[in-house]
Amino acid sequence: MAEGDNNGSSKPTVTPYEEALDALSSLITKRSRADKSNNGDRFDVLFDYLKILELEEAISEMKIIHVAGTKGKGSTCTFTESILRNCGFRTGLFTSPHLIDVRERFRLDGKDICEEKFLAYFWWCYDRLKEKSTEDVPMPTYFRFLTLLAFKIFSAEQVDVAILEVGLGGKFDATNVVQKPIICGIASLGYDHMEILGDTLAQIAGEKAGIFKDGIPAFTVPQPDEAMNVLEEKASELNVHLQVAEPLDAKLLNGLKLRLEGEHQYLNAGLAIALSFTWLQRTGHHEFTHMEQASSLPEQFIKGLTTASLQGRAQIVTDQYINAESYGDLVFYLDGAHSPESMEMCARWFSLAIKEDSRKRTFNYPPQNNSESTIELVQEHHDERYGKSSMQILLFNCMSVRDPQLLLPPLMKACASHGVYFKKALFVPSTSLYYKVGSHALPPADSQVNLSWQFALQRVWENLIQSDKGGEVKHAIAVCEEGKEDAKMSGMTCENSAVFPSLPLAIKWLRESVQQNRSVHYQVLVTGSLHLVGDVLRLVKKYYHPINFSRIHLNCSVEDVGNSLQLAWNLGIHQALLLKVCK
Repeated sequence: MAEGDNNGSSKPTVTPYEEALDALSSLITKRSRADKSNNGDRFDVLFDYLKILELEEAISEMKIIHVAGTKGKGSTCTFTESILRNCGFRTGLFTSPHLIDVRERFRLDGKDICEEKFLAYFWWCYDRLKEKSTEDVPMPTYFRFLTLLAFKIFSAEQVDVAILEVGLGGKFDATNVVQKPIICGIASLGYDHMEILGDTLAQIAGEKAGIFKDGIPAFTVPQPDEAMNVLEEKASELNVHLQVAEPLDAKLLNGLKLRLEGEHQYLNAGLAIALSFTWLQRTGHHEFTHMEQASSLPEQFIKGLTTASLQGRAQIVTDQYINAESYGDLVFYLDGAHSPESMEMCARWFSLAIKEDSRKRTFNYPPQNNSESTIELVQEHHDERYGKSSMQILLFNCMSVRDPQLLLPPLMKACASHGVYFKKALFVPSTSLYYKVGSHALPPADSQVNLSWQFALQRVWENLIQSDKGGEVKHAIAVCEEGKEDAKMSGMTCENSAVFPSLPLAIKWLRESVQQNRSVHYQVLVTGSLHLVGDVLRLVKKYYHPINFSRIHLNCSVEDVGNSLQLAWNLGIHQALLLKVCK
């Protein structure tokens, strides 16, 4: 769309939502997160922001569940939200990162916040912070602003429970402005963000335990001794009653399955159950807590665990843009694993999932509604696909602060232990920009991309392949050198891998391969980075946006006016002004 100016020329129309995303993008700093010289990056300034936004009292009254951890914290929060929502409570869930749309970070009653509410709350916070910003109290950085926005949304929407996932670490994370949560949780700990949190499990555990509060009970899952010792020490110092939540016994689900796939999810579900039971007890809702987990679970808990959804974790998506004849022959298995432990879990899930796929040919279809969650419609196909062979492809990228020597070997070994071997590994740079938010935040088509990191990943992979075959490392590098002239336009091809200058080109190569090899069923594991998973989802799934803010005002129903008035009341906007807009 374009609009004309006085000179008759046209310019692109910027929607109200894109305008907000541009303002949000301005808060992204270029400074490396690994810069340890900031000593918590002036954590105390967060309390100044709370004063400006008048959120201090609101947060103190909020009934919060606070969860940290290296892996599994997002799944734990998602399970917990679903359980308590099915118990009849109004829920607010704040998670990170988002995969496609920033509104995914803010869930109200299990759904992404709508554009209308997001825009209203966004500008309410942004304008006040901008007006009061000074040299000593500058505008908050990106994640800090999103955290403040979450507090504003949850207080204004009067949620019964707010579930907060720590963004990074714990001690200096923006969510840690919470002084009196109802209950805290620590999911599985492992080696990640070592450039920030420390080189040992003990140091990492110390940072995560920073969310413990004096006298507030906490739960964790079984941890390595090195980490558990630190958690117990920190808990003792703060008079925190720390308990270990055991993994969920699958028998308690009465024959149903967890909605989130993977054996490790039973660990996260066990933690979510403990957090939910304790929250219910400490907030006086004893009607749900008379049943002991060891023998049975309330019906609401079972429904919550078996319906919880979270994009990008053990998610299976069939490519939407393959023609009808080849539909189902290109399937993406997406998991945002990015630590050695989670890579092994991801490999185990993928190996079992493709074996199940070979047996039943199950497919994941696109959502039939406008919600953010993926609705899986499982079908059995009794057709010619049963006669097709399957080929496994790896699509990989990870942040340069991570060590591929620690990520790729456990992935390859775990898959091999299940008899799964990748025909080819594809390495691509990120599509989305780290300094801009939104689906319009894509690099220009003709932009020059530095692929040195992807070539480094490729060399690690080829060396692993050759070592597994008993070959020498030098040979693997030589193979890549010889392949440099092979595909200047599409990618850098080695014997067992390829580097593509962009994700769309890699997807294009996969789709063309499907068209050229009709007897092959392609199973693509996408992992190493949640950013990569989100980029792939943008390309292979249709994603619907709700009606935007401006449209609602152009065509308001009576119900819309009522909703808008409630939103205005929450924000303190004069109702007569809003009625005038919606006339």
